[in-house]
Amino acid sequence: MLLKKIPPLKQVEPSTEKVPKKLIAKTYKHWRWRMFIGMYIGYTIFYFTRKNISPALPLISEKLNIDIIELGILSSVFYVVYGIGKFISGLLADRANIRTFMALGLFAASIIHLFMGYLNSLYLIVFFWGLNGAFQSMGFPPIAKGVVHWISPKERATKWTILSSSHTAGTFGIGLLVAGILNLYNKGILGWEAVFYVPGILGCITAFFLLIVLRDRPVSLGLPPIEEYKKDKPVVELTKSTMSHWQILKKYLFTNREIWILSFANMFIYIIRFGTLDWATIFLYDVKGIDQVSVAMFWTLMPLAGIPGGIVAGYLADRYWNGRCVPINVIYLSLLALSIVGFYFYSGPDSIFFTGIFLLLIGFLIDGPQNLISGVQASRVTVKEAISGACGMTGFFGYVGATFSGIGLAKITQVFGWSGMYATCVLSAIICILLVLLTWKKEKGT
Repeated sequence: MLLKKIPPLKQVEPSTEKVPKKLIAKTYKHWRWRMFIGMYIGYTIFYFTRKNISPALPLISEKLNIDIIELGILSSVFYVVYGIGKFISGLLADRANIRTFMALGLFAASIIHLFMGYLNSLYLIVFFWGLNGAFQSMGFPPIAKGVVHWISPKERATKWTILSSSHTAGTFGIGLLVAGILNLYNKGILGWEAVFYVPGILGCITAFFLLIVLRDRPVSLGLPPIEEYKKDKPVVELTKSTMSHWQILKKYLFTNREIWILSFANMFIYIIRFGTLDWATIFLYDVKGIDQVSVAMFWTLMPLAGIPGGIVAGYLADRYWNGRCVPINVIYLSLLALSIVGFYFYSGPDSIFFTGIFLLLIGFLIDGPQNLISGVQASRVTVKEAISGACGMTGFFGYVGATFSGIGLAKITQVFGWSGMYATCVLSAIICILLVLLTWKKEKGT
């Protein structure tokens, strides 16, 4: 009986029963808030089942006696699978039911976490963590679809970055949770495996929450399209309403110059993001000599600062540049490069204050470009019928960069030391600036 109540995976067709005109505003307000809250909570918990492994890497390393290269392989396998999966999920999500697609991915990923911490083989850990990456890829594409169908272009930069802060909220939340679990582990109260099974339990519960709260597009509820309701017009529209899904993808995705440019820019953003986030725990613990619990707490500073960082970037884009993202991206990336240099030279147990300050700056400054490049900018240079595919494509390239941040940065660190790793992150920021500048005219609509 329960299975019969689960909504279909296929996109829901427009409802034949239209909402009365006098009730459209009230109904739209109700469902916009409900969709926003549901997607925010859902993607936050996705990150509970994704980023929980980073603070646990030192423990996994000690348990299995593996070196930095093997830890890099573990990270890279996840990113490879996630990147490919995100591209495929993006193509599928444009035609899928938002709530079923998202809930299914979270539930499957959460099940893996229930036994992940009890695996004693590196090969099994790599396999199931890679499988987790496949299910994790089903999280963001339905959100991208939800945003363009429920939020109009003129309000999208601010709303999108607020919604995108869910991943930093998730990273921050799981950081606090893991720090608490590790504290109980050090006191002999709880096994460290709780780092995995506690988020897994939360994920299973949240998956059922998504099935209850979310719906598909506004037209599936008898509401008019968001552009009609808000009297807004997108930068790019379909030239023919009769185009097939493949024709839409071919014209507005695969041959779209700006989507390719943003994809490569996102690749360098992810090199920086995961290079600074994932390896910060090892750098501070092994190189700088900061204790394990303090490292876990420091690790939460970047996502904590990332929440306002992304939102401020979106607000400034809407407020001063009419939703255009290139100017604020250039400002953020320039300051980010300087902050990375400061963190490398001035972090350590004798300079706790500066360690915290530079981690806060890195977190604040990385979230703006990450949210805008792969989300808002992508939505401004393609049609909404291809937005999940566009985000899947930029996301795929992002996780090519994330893959490099695993085994690639591990190899660079092994050969050139930590200075080589952080120099790579600075160079990535410079290249990203040059790439986003190439989208200036198209994003402006000229």
